[in-house]
Amino acid sequence: MKKLVFSACLLLAASACKKEQKPDLVNQHVDFACVHVADSFWSPRLERVARVTIPVCIDQTEVQTGRIHNFENAATGEGGHSGIFFDDSDVYKALESIAYSLTNYPDPAMEATADDWIAKIAAAQQKDGYINTYYTLTGLDRRWTDMDKHEMYCAGHLIEAGIAYNKATGKRTLLDVGIRMADHIMSLFNEQGRHWVPGHEEIELAMVKLYEQTGERKYLDYAHWLLSQRGHGYGYTENGIKDSLNRWNAPYYQDAVPVCDLRSISGHAVRSMYLYCGMCDVAARIAGTGYEEALDTLWEDVTKRNMYVTGGIGVAYCTEGFANDYELPNKEAYCETCASVGMALWNSRMAERTGDAKYYDILERSVYNAMLAGINLDGNLFFYVNPLASDGNHHRKAWYGCACCPSNICRFMASLGNYIYAANDTALYVNLYIGNEAAFKVGKEDVSLAMTTRYPWAGRTDILFRSGMKKRLLLRVPGWCRHFTLSVNGEPVEAAVRNGYASLRGCWREGDTVSIEFDMPVEVVSADPRVKADEGRRAVQRGPLVYCAEQTDNPADIESITLTDSTRLNAVCEPDLLGEVVAVDGVSPSSPDVSFRLIPYYAWDNRAAGKMAVWLKYE
Repeated sequence: MKKLVFSACLLLAASACKKEQKPDLVNQHVDFACVHVADSFWSPRLERVARVTIPVCIDQTEVQTGRIHNFENAATGEGGHSGIFFDDSDVYKALESIAYSLTNYPDPAMEATADDWIAKIAAAQQKDGYINTYYTLTGLDRRWTDMDKHEMYCAGHLIEAGIAYNKATGKRTLLDVGIRMADHIMSLFNEQGRHWVPGHEEIELAMVKLYEQTGERKYLDYAHWLLSQRGHGYGYTENGIKDSLNRWNAPYYQDAVPVCDLRSISGHAVRSMYLYCGMCDVAARIAGTGYEEALDTLWEDVTKRNMYVTGGIGVAYCTEGFANDYELPNKEAYCETCASVGMALWNSRMAERTGDAKYYDILERSVYNAMLAGINLDGNLFFYVNPLASDGNHHRKAWYGCACCPSNICRFMASLGNYIYAANDTALYVNLYIGNEAAFKVGKEDVSLAMTTRYPWAGRTDILFRSGMKKRLLLRVPGWCRHFTLSVNGEPVEAAVRNGYASLRGCWREGDTVSIEFDMPVEVVSADPRVKADEGRRAVQRGPLVYCAEQTDNPADIESITLTDSTRLNAVCEPDLLGEVVAVDGVSPSSPDVSFRLIPYYAWDNRAAGKMAVWLKYE
């Protein structure tokens, strides 16, 4: 049985890139609108998002809660506000999900629903561009008086939804609403006017997207200005109450020091992730920000000292955030689904900024484990919290009062095409192995590809060129992979691996096929010895997937499962189990009658209730 040392909570590539970064991107992702996912693992899930999950969000928005009614009331000036003050953001995330989904699964009825919502949102916008139903319905005189009331957070999700819907449909009503709100914000808070520190980050990365969409530099500069507001004592809650009365917790809001001086993660996990996304976006486009060292150091802090083997982050229920380094309890793990989405968003940006594949190793781990566990196999139940052990009393729910996670996982999964490819003027990067058909530009060349694979169950992927390309092809070699082979048109080839990518040079012709195959043995990993919760325990993984023991497969107490150096672990394809999985069966040669079964962590709590554990006893 192969044993690997698990550094803190993940096998990592070498040290973080410390080179001076240029104020531009090493590469940029290929947009979702150019990629049609056609994959045996992901396509059924994306179809369920389109046919089940998005309709659940629509029902909760229109029928079960007052989210859309808030916009209707705001437009007429009659009626009250229902729900939480940031509920507008869930509507925007649902619209963003619809936009992404329409690319792979056109649905005229769903598009009509989105258009109806957008008309109601546009009608609710004030003449000065302000839009937020909470303050419109509870008192516009109180708007912009409390930095933790998520006004800019909601605006950020509005802007992102407007951009996505414009790309998917060509319609720009929602985009124009977002632009007017952005301009309203910029007219109030700027270098000559009032300070503002958004209590929940999101607007920063949305402003950068708006710059990319419109070409107007003012939005990029404003994102930079918002980041510069942090760490100077400007933060406050309603009526200007600050730290002295413990109403503005600066570390919780990532406001204790200027962002260029950040060296360790603190506070709310999701807010931190969105802040780092904004920092990446700005640093990649503006010279001299000083963010590069902070981002590299923060990444080391998160991934080596504060991340679970599943790629989940955040341990403290009281703050939805972080505790001490290496404090990673399993049953009490928080690992909010939104934080796993945030990890994917941040690491994709770190990869674009540096061209290093190690960031996609983290993205992949978070997506296939911590994030994917956040939704059940039927697509209609959700985890907010994702522990790594359970006594059988933790289950997904149909919805939450604070419903950020369902709409967030929905929009991420629907936008999966954003993360497969990246490109620059000289090279095409393959970041994720997900079956698809795509057509896009690499530099000035039009490129058309088809990718086929059985990943994550099998290690082989074939990439067919449907058009020629005179660029390098860079294929990510996952950090978990110990051995791989490459071939071109069936002939074995060798390739140098740099920054985690196998580099193939050549003049690609229509009909050329590149194949890469990764060995996928079952592996046993150990935690850093400073993670006290995992002393005397090991976890099992295969490829990008982390495994767990569930009581329904192991009627005896799962605490009796014990791994040893002689335990045989066998990968077993089960087409009819949990929508098709490769399970892992374990047996000890000294006790052949004692066996156990492990399933992918993302699939737990889809059958009979019972205990679950990722980290198993080891002797």
